[in-house]
This record gives sequence, C-alpha cells and structure tokens, in this order.
Amino acid sequence: MQRLLPLRSILLRCSLLALLLTAALSVSAAPSQNPDPAAPAGRVVLVLPFDNRSGQPDLAWIGESFPDTLNQRLTSAGFLTISRDDRQYALDHLGFPTDFRPTRATTIRIAQTLDANYVVIGSYNIANGRISVQAQVLEINNLRKSSPIEDSTELARLFDVQNSLAWMIARHIDPHFNVAQQTFLAAPGQVKLSAFENYIRGISSTTPQERLKRLQLAVQEAPTYTAALLALGKTQYAQRDYDHAANTLSRIPPSDRRALEASFYTGLAHFNSGHYAEAEKAFAFVATRLPLPEVVNNQAVASSRQGHNATALFQRAVAADPNDPDYHYNLAVSLFRHGDFAGAQREVDQTLELRPKDTEAPELKALIAYGRPAPIAPTATSTTTQPTAKPTSTSSFEPLERIRRTYSEATFRQAAFQLDQMRAARMATLPPAEQSTQYVQLGRDYLAQGLIPEAEQEFQSALTVNPDSAEARAGLAQVREQSGDHAAARTEAQASIKISPNAQAYLVLARLELNENETSASAADVGRALKLEPTNTAALGMKQALAARGQSLP
Repeated sequence: MQRLLPLRSILLRCSLLALLLTAALSVSAAPSQNPDPAAPAGRVVLVLPFDNRSGQPDLAWIGESFPDTLNQRLTSAGFLTISRDDRQYALDHLGFPTDFRPTRATTIRIAQTLDANYVVIGSYNIANGRISVQAQVLEINNLRKSSPIEDSTELARLFDVQNSLAWMIARHIDPHFNVAQQTFLAAPGQVKLSAFENYIRGISSTTPQERLKRLQLAVQEAPTYTAALLALGKTQYAQRDYDHAANTLSRIPPSDRRALEASFYTGLAHFNSGHYAEAEKAFAFVATRLPLPEVVNNQAVASSRQGHNATALFQRAVAADPNDPDYHYNLAVSLFRHGDFAGAQREVDQTLELRPKDTEAPELKALIAYGRPAPIAPTATSTTTQPTAKPTSTSSFEPLERIRRTYSEATFRQAAFQLDQMRAARMATLPPAEQSTQYVQLGRDYLAQGLIPEAEQEFQSALTVNPDSAEARAGLAQVREQSGDHAAARTEAQASIKISPNAQAYLVLARLELNENETSASAADVGRALKLEPTNTAALGMKQALAARGQSLP
C-alpha cells in the first residue's frame, strides 16, 4: 500500500521539481485559487466514507462512493484531497481495521497522521427511492465542527446530490469560492449508476477476484469510464497480466487527469513484457508533465535496456532526489558501462553510504575497480612507461539498473498542487492585464480538456484582476453554455461583446440561437464572428450547419 508523504516533506521535494519544470502543468494541476505558496497547508481535505443509516446493508457501497466523488470535485475546486489508498494506510498505521468507523477522537488522529486540515464526515438515508444526505466539516486546527450541510434527491440522481454537496462544502471551507453550483452539477465524469456501483464495489473489494470481476463489469457498461479503466488496469498489472493491463490503461486519453498514473503503469506493464521502447515512451509522457525522480529513473532504465546511453536521465533522477541509494546505484552502473570509472566509483560509494547493507553495490564496486585502467609505472632503465597487468576477475555479476515498480499517486498530486501554488504566486507579481491574459489562457486550456469547474475558476480569477476582460467574460459564457445555464450564458456573452466584440462570444450566442431554432439570428452572429476571425474553424463549421438548414449568412 502506498503511503501519503507528510506535506512538509513534499514541499521540500517540490522545490527540487520546480527546477526541472519548464512549463506550467497541463494535466493533474489544481486551478490557481490562492496565490499564497503556503496555501497547501490549509487546503488539505480528508473525506471519510459516509454512514449508512438506511438499514439496508446492500446499499453500503453508496457510503464508500462519497469520498470518490467529493474528492474529484474538491480537487477541481483547488483543494488537495486524500485518496482512498492513503486513508487505508492511515487506518493500518494506527492499527484500525479497514472498515473501521472512527469516533471524533480517532478521526482527529487519522487527520493528523495524514496532515489533513479538514475532515468531511456524513451519513445518508434512503427511503421511497430518495436519498437524504447530511455532512459536516471538522476543522482540525480549531477542533470545530460545522453545522450540518444537507441535501436530498432521487436515488437515480446520486451524482447530483454528491456534486451539490461538494459545492456546499467548498463554499463552507472557502467562503470566497466563486464557481457556480450549476457548474459543479454539470461537471464531467457521470456514468450509469450501475457502472458506478460496480466500480465502487470493485475498488472496495477485499479479494482480487471480486475486484477484477466488478471492475470488468463497470468497464463493460461504461467503456470510457476512466476511473474504472485505471483501477482495472492496475488490478491486471498486480496479477501480472501485463498485456491486458497495457491495453486497458492505453484507453485512457492523454488529456484525462488520470493519464499520468495510467501511463506510469502502462510503462511498467510494457517493461515487464520486454517492450522497452513502448515503456520508455510511456514514462517519457509522464516525465514531460511532472518529472518526479521515479519517473525519470524508469524512463532511463527503459532507454538503457535498448542499449542507449541514459546517463543524463539518471543524473536528473539523482539531482531530484539525492538521498535515494537506488538512483546513485543506477547512475554508477550507467557511468561504468560508458567508461567513466571515476564517476562510477563516486556514485557506488554514495550508494553504500546511504544503504550500507546493499547486496549488489559491493559487487559493482569490485567490477569498477577491475575495469579501471591500471596505473602506468616508470621502469628503472627508461623514462618511458608500460601498463601493469590488469587483474583478473572471475565474477559473473552483471549489474542492471533498478526500476521503480510503485507509483505514489499521493506524491504526484501533492507535487502538482504545490507547483500550481508556486505558479500562482509568480503570476501575482505580474501586471493585472498580463495576469488576466494568463488566467484566460489557463481557462481555455481547461475548457479544451472538459474540466468545466477548473475553467470557471480561472475565468473568475481573470475578472478579479481585470473586470473589463472581454475574453474572460466570453470564457464564462462558454462555461455557462456547457453547464446548461443558457440564460446566464447569453448574459455573459452579451457583456463580453459590450466590452469588446469577439468571435468567441458571438459564437456562444449563435449556438444558443441555433438551439432555439432562431436560424436567422444565429447566421447573423456567425457572420459577425467570421468578420472578426475569417478562419475561425468553429464559425466555419456553424456556417456549414446553417447551410444544411437552408440558412445562408447575411
């Protein structure tokens, strides 16, 4: 089981990672809600399973589902949430069974073990096809519990009540949180309730067989359900079904926030099958977005297995985590293979200093000593020198670089979160107009990935520093359009055009009008958009759609 590293350790690690990153994160980064680099210390949230008050044991899976959905939504709101695996680690570390329902005192102990600032607890009841939910937020620093946060709906709309609850929790923890509730309700990721049930039952299962069966059912019902695909791929990998694992994990799109973890395990699956080129490609995908040392190390090992010189990559892994003996060992092997015996000697000595009982390092050290050219000594009768005889080695030891087979998803999330806060702090030093421009671009990037709540936060941040940003208003119009609030979308688009006419806002109006069968008005707005941007592909596509309805542009 993976362990959530204490946040203070992650902050030190992130300072090293920041030196390696050359661009803002495009995947797995939380939106820049707070520019204070110390903000992560106050935004770590632990969601515990909700208590089943229905009296129906077969509905207990719903309680396990609340952390899954609330974690997704609170992450999109800019909080750092603690995963199920990390929660299980804390229970095991404290000696509690995995199905333990903690008291207030033990809840605080669990939160302190995981460095959480807030804990969300709750319960639910089901009667006559409706689910009623009650949640409370426990603030660890002040040992203060909130008033009950309540909601209810039809059981078939479970996602709606969970998304609504997440929005209310975010607003309670951060009163300045300004994303609309409708945006949370329209957030992507909803699947058939039966597929969601199989997924939750699968990840909660205590037996590999039941876990595999449930996750396969979830994927069969919802083939693009990325959370289930990731869990199924990891289960197949754990059972050493490497070919199926790689195939399952490769179905997760690169733009999905789970793509980093999926690609890491794809790399391991290919590596274990001897497909080193595919493994290197998978690790490289992760490394370009978040170059944690374990990923860079694995990229290097996969490259080395193909006969390439991966010394530079091994050096990057050592630089990112100089206290890991395996990274020094790998660098020693690579340097030795390519003739840098002095460097190899230095790295193997560092390995033994960090891990004195390492069993392979002494053998590698002996090989290095054997491989180093012997010193050249002068003869008694001449100033010329001759090499002394090279010693003979009978060792059959062949050193191989070590690959990391475990992925700390918690480390990745924490690092991404902290690096995003660093980025926000840097942005806060820019002039307001430039800040606004960057926030708008981030919002557009999130929109392109289908991350609607994250996009809204960026557009709202842009308007905070520059209330007259037509681009931010146009972005909000797109968010409102995608979340189904067409009246608000129209209002935002019109406000954007009033500030400065732009193609994006005109196209929002055109789509709304076309949806209402107002083809002449839609054609007029498409024409205005094309006048501003003649090559705009979305506008050209709408022009064709209108023509198909017999409507030409004015």
